[in-house]
Amino acid sequence: MNARNDTSSIINPTESVESDYSALMNITPRPETIFVRGEGDILFDQSGESYIDWVQGWAVNCLGHCPLEIVDTVTEQAKKLINCSPAFYNQPMMELASLLKENSCTDRVFFANSGAEANEGAIKLARKWGKLHSNGAYEIITFQNSFHGRTLATMAATGKDAWYNLFPPSIPGFKKAIYNDIDSVKTAISNNTVAIMLEPIQGEGGVISAQYDFIQGLQALAQEHSLLLIFDEVQTGIARTGKLFGYQHFGIEPDIITLGKGLGGGVPISALLAKEEVCCFEPGDQGGTFNGNPLMTAIAQTVFNITRTDEFLAAVEDKSARFKYHLEKLIKKYRGCSYRGHGLLLAMELPTPVAKEIVEKAYESKLIINAPRENILRFMPALNIRDSAIDLGFDIIDSVLADVL
Repeated sequence: MNARNDTSSIINPTESVESDYSALMNITPRPETIFVRGEGDILFDQSGESYIDWVQGWAVNCLGHCPLEIVDTVTEQAKKLINCSPAFYNQPMMELASLLKENSCTDRVFFANSGAEANEGAIKLARKWGKLHSNGAYEIITFQNSFHGRTLATMAATGKDAWYNLFPPSIPGFKKAIYNDIDSVKTAISNNTVAIMLEPIQGEGGVISAQYDFIQGLQALAQEHSLLLIFDEVQTGIARTGKLFGYQHFGIEPDIITLGKGLGGGVPISALLAKEEVCCFEPGDQGGTFNGNPLMTAIAQTVFNITRTDEFLAAVEDKSARFKYHLEKLIKKYRGCSYRGHGLLLAMELPTPVAKEIVEKAYESKLIINAPRENILRFMPALNIRDSAIDLGFDIIDSVLADVL
């Protein structure tokens, strides 16, 4: 696979980069750095400084920054057809849908632009199914500390208490159970329940993995009560966990799967996948101006064809083993630390709430990592990250931990 990862190719600093930040809405604290270029696991700022990137747009750039395969696909497809409206078929859309069907447990696909849109579509589909097949049942059981997106409905589904009254009134119809606690799910089921929706790994919740027996129990409950099982794989899908889909770790088949992030390798595309018996949308029920456009679906097809191979999945596990080797060394060196996760969605738990400080100091040392919780560091690098970028990144983390802890 052709990846432009050689840091020796650093270009001269950009001549002039606009630095007036006032035109942007203030929705998140950002450093004053302006990134202008990326190659593989490296980002370059306006001064030509290079940073090892272990966030990759929040697990979006599964093949790293600007891989040639995606660049070539963009160029080739843009010369042919960019958008012809979702009211018509286009070849890349049809080919990608067939690939997703052939490589998953599902039968039909709806394309959207973000993980939140895919999850919103899953909620709509479940409610429509409940109306038609389950006496109007509409409630969906979700979980504490979950994250499903930033639309009003997906915020209501998300298990963040602070969000409940952020944009009142909150959308009703979501009951929160306790992750990995099957009894709490049993208690939440009522005659109004239509589905159970969860992430196989709670990424924003701190990289908390579902237990095998818990998922088996959820499927049994879904079958017993005629409920739909929805897997939010926006972050765990597309080889992130070492398998093509996260559900494949558990020996079950969800009724609905949502994908996003890594599906486009950096461009905005998501997908709602469902089994045939669940696909009850009728013309007019769902849509979207840019959904399934040939440019995005051609790119996603390229990404999917790379990441679905046995060779690529084995390489992800090899990279994961290298991360875990370094993490083992750190937890032996720094008391009270631990790690968890699958594939290249990993987290290090700290003994004290200093994650934000560590992220800032690592950034100063030119390593980009993330802290989803005050005592959790999260690592979600490119799936084809170089070994040297792993080793150097852990040298930086070791140095920062020695300073902070």
